Amino acid sequence: MVSFFTPDGDAVIPEKVARSGWGGGHLGGPGVCGLMAREVERYCPEGFVPARMTADLFRPVWDRPITVQSEVVRTGRRITVADARIVQDGAVRARSTVVFLSTGAEPPGQLWRPERELPVPPVGIVPPEGARPLFRSGEREWSREYGDHQNAERKISWHAMPALVAGEKLTPFQHAAMVGDTANHICHWGSEGAGYINADMTLTLSRLPLGFELGLRAEDSLATDGVSIGTATMYDRSGPLGTCVVTSLSNADKLIDYTAPRR
Repeated sequence: MVSFFTPDGDAVIPEKVARSGWGGGHLGGPGVCGLMAREVERYCPEGFVPARMTADLFRPVWDRPITVQSEVVRTGRRITVADARIVQDGAVRARSTVVFLSTGAEPPGQLWRPERELPVPPVGIVPPEGARPLFRSGEREWSREYGDHQNAERKISWHAMPALVAGEKLTPFQHAAMVGDTANHICHWGSEGAGYINADMTLTLSRLPLGFELGLRAEDSLATDGVSIGTATMYDRSGPLGTCVVTSLSNADKLIDYTAPRR
């Protein structure tokens, strides 16, 4: 079965699927974010949910063996905070903070909530063991062909990620963290290709995903002088469950054109 990493003692070894689409011998954000989520979710107290994960991706994580360090920052009755970091060559390459909140009864009264129409593909089109993502844009239907959706329309993606680490079942939080990083792609994939690379990812969750499928719908992108903020809604077949926000930098000199012939 395909996985992003293979265990090797206290470390993990990256597999091909973990590599970045930008090249350069480093890893993509989904695997990196997934590893940090895997490291800290063991600190989640019973009756809590991981409500926010912020990942700072400020240095390349190389295609080499990886160990993740972590610690609990605070444990309380209603909130627990834990940090994780990936260190290679003596330098911190990526770090994250996860906030776990206790669940409980909702307060009385009614709140405004937006009307949402979140499309899902037919049941059974994505296998449980993972596959390439599906995309939808504008009036175009779901497909796995990137070239079909290289346009200026709103993008929607649908994911079933392979295992993060070989021999381990992908947890709902790991899955959400991995898919969260792809918000950069959904929000910043335009008519000429993908030209922004994200420096961070913030995932907020009101609940954990149900099932093995997750969707992302682009909600907004705000760009000025090569800096762009992208926001997406995360959802499953039961409805919306969180948001993803990425801060991204122009990477125009390495633009990924998905309509160009692959080598």
